[in-house]
Amino acid sequence: MDHSDRAAVRVISVSAVVLSRPDGAVVTVRKAGTDRFMLPGGKWEIGESPLHCAIREIDEELGVSLVPDDLTTLGRFTTATANEPGFRLVSEVFAASVDSSPRARAEIEEMRWVSTRNLERIAALEESDCAPWAPLLVRVAREHLT
Repeated sequence: MDHSDRAAVRVISVSAVVLSRPDGAVVTVRKAGTDRFMLPGGKWEIGESPLHCAIREIDEELGVSLVPDDLTTLGRFTTATANEPGFRLVSEVFAASVDSSPRARAEIEEMRWVSTRNLERIAALEESDCAPWAPLLVRVAREHLT
């Protein structure tokens, strides 16, 4: 079969963090100009490891300082993007607990804590029809948070 007419799959590579507080709630963010809530994180800079990207992004977006030992690797996930049609998202996902109060900074328009009960509801959604949540959040909730 000839696939020469297919457009190349475009990929966005990011690090994301499941940032939870002691009661199990997880912080989600909505970036300016978007309509989906997702895990905080962002794109890797040239020469940056996924772990160091996660640490940098959490500090930039939420004002939370983490060190490598604070993070646990949850794995690599490939999903649809939340806000970039025509792309696939490859995410290195980490988990960390926080006692401090994150606050929306940089490009973060809105921040929401999602309770464990709501995470169960999010985990039950179809990734292809999960608005206002991002597909990555649905997958991570299903595989790690419920």
